[in-house]
Amino acid sequence: MNIDKTLDVKGLACPMPLVQTKKAIGELEANQVLEVVTTDAGAKADLAAWSKSSGHELLDQKEDDGVFTFYIQKG
Repeated sequence: MNIDKTLDVKGLACPMPLVQTKKAIGELEANQVLEVVTTDAGAKADLAAWSKSSGHELLDQKEDDGVFTFYIQKG
């Protein structure tokens, strides 16, 4: 997977990871991939729902020792 931009929002609480993700994906071209790294467990539901409702695709997500990583392709 080719990652075009990484957004590190570790330590930020809801809704800031989602707010920052919206801003970052706005800076990408269609089909580019944004990697979002957060420690906010609520982002799991938030980013999945937002991606679907906003026309982007959540390609993958993973959790490693309390750190959540999401890969979102801009629609």
